[in-house]
Amino acid sequence: MSWFVYMLECVDGSLYTGIATDVVRRFDEHASGRGARYTRARPPRTVVMVLEQPDRSAALKAEYAIKQLSAVQKRTLAAQNPLADAMRVALGSRTER
Repeated sequence: MSWFVYMLECVDGSLYTGIATDVVRRFDEHASGRGARYTRARPPRTVVMVLEQPDRSAALKAEYAIKQLSAVQKRTLAAQNPLADAMRVALGSRTER
């Protein structure tokens, strides 16, 4: 089973990074208020990045590394890793990229 590190842009312009096995399901949880505490207060606007990882451990390590970056560095990372066409189709209108 693949794990993914994802980055969301929230309605206030902030970025949220998390991990999941199903990014579409997890985005819907965040959007409905059943996700992380952070996204309950700042609902997600769009998915800006998804990176596939081989396992949960790798996903957690990548998530930690991304969370250590500045907002500018995170946006640069997201710009360098556009969503794959398959992920864009799966996310549908949930993404603006």
